[in-house]
This record gives sequence, structure tokens and C-alpha cells, in this order.
Amino acid sequence: MKHRRPRPPRRVLARAVGTAGALAVALGAGVTPAMAAGKVSGESATTGSSPDEPDASAPWAPENDELPLDHKAVHPEAFSFGLGGSPLQLTMPATTGPYSVGMVGLHLVDKSRPDPYVPGSKSREVMVSLWYPATSTSGHYQAPWEPSISGAHFLATRGLSTGLVTLPRTAGHVLAPLNSKLGKLPVLLYSTGLHSDRSMGTALAQELASRGYLVVTVDHTHDANEVQFPGNRLEVNRMPAGTHSSDTLKVRAADIKFVIDQLDAISKGGNPDPGHPTLPTGLSKAVDMAHIGMFGWSLGGAAVDTSMQLDHRIAAGANLDGQFFGTAPSKDLDRPFMLFSSGTHNRNNDSSWRTLWPHLKGYHVDIQLHGAAHQSFSDNEWMVPQEARLLGLSQYQLQQQFGTIDPDRAVKVQSDYLTAFFDQELRGKHSALLDGPSKSYPEISFVK
Repeated sequence: MKHRRPRPPRRVLARAVGTAGALAVALGAGVTPAMAAGKVSGESATTGSSPDEPDASAPWAPENDELPLDHKAVHPEAFSFGLGGSPLQLTMPATTGPYSVGMVGLHLVDKSRPDPYVPGSKSREVMVSLWYPATSTSGHYQAPWEPSISGAHFLATRGLSTGLVTLPRTAGHVLAPLNSKLGKLPVLLYSTGLHSDRSMGTALAQELASRGYLVVTVDHTHDANEVQFPGNRLEVNRMPAGTHSSDTLKVRAADIKFVIDQLDAISKGGNPDPGHPTLPTGLSKAVDMAHIGMFGWSLGGAAVDTSMQLDHRIAAGANLDGQFFGTAPSKDLDRPFMLFSSGTHNRNNDSSWRTLWPHLKGYHVDIQLHGAAHQSFSDNEWMVPQEARLLGLSQYQLQQQFGTIDPDRAVKVQSDYLTAFFDQELRGKHSALLDGPSKSYPEISFVK
């Protein structure tokens, strides 16, 4: 039985303004050249809802994780940009780990299963980004936060354009050689929120890579609102309206299992990308298949549990503020698990977290980041405040969606506790941060 979710009264999605083309017309600019040059496959058929969400009124459980902001359209002040002025240049939080960061994107094709969102398809395609500690980055350009065509589509869903906003460069240097002195690197997989794409975990991914992890961010094609493939092909959200979140999670878990299989192929010297692009020097020797963890935000956090139930190679998991669905939280899980919630979310108001808690048979911890909101665990945390003037958002509106925590502080605290957890479970290095409250991190409380 489907349980249709009421629309939150104060939430207006950016997508409600219309399609990318309609938004461009509203801006008086037409479709951007980058989008016109790309090939767009499919049209979004979904409303962005999760019909089987039991806690529909919860502020941490949005209908659509892409950008649930209270704004009507682009603020009139935005028209002063691009008319003789320079676009707004967004910047990312700098990495703090001891290592430079390398990055490579891969196109992976699973011929063993069809795409569940494309009738008649014979295979499932995903895009992933690998973030890792690098040695010399000289001569290797910094990867953009989002490729040009998908980036233009991403901005259009916000009512913005490349003429108004320039997306940032990341800390990841494309194809930089791996730091071979570190030996094999523990692997961390990342799954993002409903209808958002893998870029939403970039700040955490590059930070964890700077601390010695191989982080793999995964796009769940046709669930994500935009995924750019080789040949400038853009795939958009094609999830049918009324799709149950429990079914979406099964698709995501199968994607994760497939990606782990491809990492195994890389560790054995293979190149699973059908285009056989150049891989970073030292990659095959760096993939540690014996130490794999996973973290995710929102629906991607729920996907961690579902993925761990499907694939026992995932040795530890962390859920960033995500509600669980389906039968997975009712099943015993014998591996370590972290619940990491925003300031308005914990086991007291999320029945799915209460269901899971007694089924966690390995080490488990439940921590809460005060001052944070649901979106604080995504790259929207640092991005949207920079765009606020263009979007016409007040400080009050920003705090409603992102809490009161400073964006750089939010990334640091999340990174420090994720590092402590995965260091303990994948590297055997205990951290006092997991023992209880710390004076250095007053924002964190342990939920008992």
C-alpha cells in the first residue's frame, strides 16, 4: 500500500518554477550553450516525493534533497550579474588533511541487469568519481565541482545559469599519481540524497581523501536529477512518480555492489570503464578490498544499511541524517554502524532509527550535530549561503534550511567524526572522540 506524503506547507522546490528551458526563458537568456551542445536523455517524471515515508512532517525528511528552499525564483538583483558584471564565483571549503588530492571519473556499465527506470534497457550505467591521496599534482588540473553540461542543468534547477554563477574547482587534481608510500588505502563509498547527484558529497569526499582514504562517490542514474556521461550525454531524473523509497534503496544497493565489483577488478589490474581511459598511476595497488566502508546522506544514508545487508564486503557504515525505509532496519546487522544526525533529528522522533537500533549487533554509536539542519550534511551547506543574494534568501530562511552552524565548521566536525569512526573500524586506530562528549566539539552530543 502506498502512503502518499502531504506536501510541507512552507517548502517550495526550485523545480516548481518549471523545466530548465522554462527557467532559462524566465531569466531572459534562453538555454545555455553548454546545455544546447549536450544530448539530454529522458525527462523527469517524478514529483520528488517518497510515498512510503512514515514521518512526513519531519523537517529533516525532505521530498527532494536537491534544493528544498523557500524561494519563488531568482531574485531581481540577479539580473545585474552577467550584464557587464562578473558571475558569482563559488568557493569550496579547503581540505585540511596532510595529503594532496587526486581525482578520476569513471563510466561503469553493468550488463547483468537492466536500468529499472528505462523500460526495455539491457544494462545499467553509473558514473563514479574516485578521490584519493596524491603525490605530485603539478600539471594536473583541478576537477570542476560539476562537469559543464550537468553543472548548467544543476544551476537551471535552481533558477540560475552559468552567466550568473561559476561553480567552483575542487581540491581533486585529475589523474594525479597516487601516494604510493601509503600502501593500500581503505575504501569509502558515498551515496547521496534523493534526486541529488554525487557532487553533493564532494566536500566530505575530498577531505577524507586528504586524510588517506580512497573515496568513491556514486551517481544513481535516473534517480539523480543530472548525470553527465562521456560524449556530453546528459541523463536526467526518470524515476516514475509514486516510486517507493524502499524500492529506490534496492536499486541503490545493487549499484553499490556493482561498483565494489568494479573496484575489485581495478585492484587486479583491470580497467572496467568501457572507454578504457587512462587510470591514475598506482591505483590498482592502492585499492584495499579488505577494508571497505560506506557513508551517505539522507536517502543515501538509508542506502548504507540496505547495501550492507546486500554486500558483506562493506565492513562499516555511517548514515548522515537519513531516514530508513523497507525491511532493512528490521534485520540484524553485525558490522559497525554510526548514526549521525542534525540538531532536530534523532531516535526520539524517527521511528525508523528506533527500529534499527536494537538490530545493530556490532559496535554502534548515535551522535547529533547541534546547530545543523538536514541540508548541513550536503554541499548545499557551503554553497547556498554564497548564492543567497541571488536566490533572494534571508538569513532567517538560511537558518531554517541549514541551521546556525558555520559551513566550514560543519564540514570539519563531520569529517573529524567520520574519520574517527572509519579509522577505528577500518584501520584499527581508536579515537577518544568516540568515547563521549568533547570540549573541542561542543556541537556534538551522544544520544543514549
